[in-house]
Amino acid sequence: MPISSLARSITGAGRRFPPPLARDPHAGCAKPDRNLPPDRTASVIHKPHILVVFGTRPEAIKMAPVVAALRARDGLDVSVAVTAQHRQLLDQVLAIFGIVPDVDLDLMQAGQSLDTLAARILTQFGATLDARRPDRILVHGDTLTSMVATLAAYFRQIPVGHVEAGLRSGNIYSPWPEEANRKVTGVIADLHFAPTPQAAAALRAENVPGAAIHVTGNTVIDALLAMRDRIAAQPALAAGLDPLAARFAGRRIVAVTSHRRENFGDGMAQVAAAIARIADRPDVGVIFPVHPNPAVRPVMEAALGSHPNVALIDPLDYPHFVRLMAMSVVMLTDSGGVQEEAPSLGKPVLVMRDTTERPEGVAAGTSQLVGTDPDTIVNRMFALLDDDAAYAAMAQAHNPYGDGQAAQRIARIVDDAHRR
Repeated sequence: MPISSLARSITGAGRRFPPPLARDPHAGCAKPDRNLPPDRTASVIHKPHILVVFGTRPEAIKMAPVVAALRARDGLDVSVAVTAQHRQLLDQVLAIFGIVPDVDLDLMQAGQSLDTLAARILTQFGATLDARRPDRILVHGDTLTSMVATLAAYFRQIPVGHVEAGLRSGNIYSPWPEEANRKVTGVIADLHFAPTPQAAAALRAENVPGAAIHVTGNTVIDALLAMRDRIAAQPALAAGLDPLAARFAGRRIVAVTSHRRENFGDGMAQVAAAIARIADRPDVGVIFPVHPNPAVRPVMEAALGSHPNVALIDPLDYPHFVRLMAMSVVMLTDSGGVQEEAPSLGKPVLVMRDTTERPEGVAAGTSQLVGTDPDTIVNRMFALLDDDAAYAAMAQAHNPYGDGQAAQRIARIVDDAHRR
């Protein structure tokens, strides 16, 4: 059975650099309002230009609150560039948050290698920097877009702010290539927005100056809480899941996401085998928005496509994914973002990885590492489903990742940095 078309119907180095070369104040930014009094026009012209760049769906979700918070500050000129290394998934988020990129490099190509994509980002985003000459760029997390955009800015002596800085797994190949991406970005950035005290400590251990590190919380919590409230006010935003809610009425829903490169191959086959065993329980319904990557989708279709208790669907837009998390009893995932989001909704997270750069959740009791061994995954899942005390201990644990105000803190710090 092919993947359901349900989703298709759903709408929707710690040192400060010298200042960048002078640029035309009108290039790549909003033109000054000629109707303003003369004494204010000059202040508009000289606003620091902050260029926010991202390329994937998770980055867009986490950077959308930052873009909004920056744009709410009168002293900054803010623009957005996207590489679109994940075209379809990115466009969903841009539409939901009402973000129209000022620059869209549209670099997604099926089957392109990491080095090919990196080279294209370096040259084309570099050309964007040459044309726009921002006073600073902001990047997020651990993607190839973030790392290569940081290099392009470094080559032009443009300062870099790193949102979600300091995450470390301690294993350069897990997650791969994300661990190296964020470490390279961290060497070059001069503003580090760490989501937790532990992430800040990791940066200090790498000799990043303390004055460059700011603990802000994680912006994904900002996005999640805002979207939860929007759905409550406008249920139609996530009504596309109504048929699945009806199909699995009376069952406990296990929501699954899996797309990590280090799990491709045997790991993905093991994950599929574990899901099938979990779905054999008559009291369980599995809903799995399947990533379009060809290393993921065919494996899951072959192993799970005909299972009556499994719904394989296309990737969901953000409102529907937030509703899916809220509907579920447990999240089974290899995603970093889900480890942060689900605890805010009181959902235990089983992480199908051997290491995590988000140890705060493990320490707090909101998540457990289960790897990709089917027996381990199944045993941990059944322990949660069958032991009310074990379930409550995870569901009620404190979420260490933020309070929903991270973007406001980041915007204030960026604004203050450019007033000095």
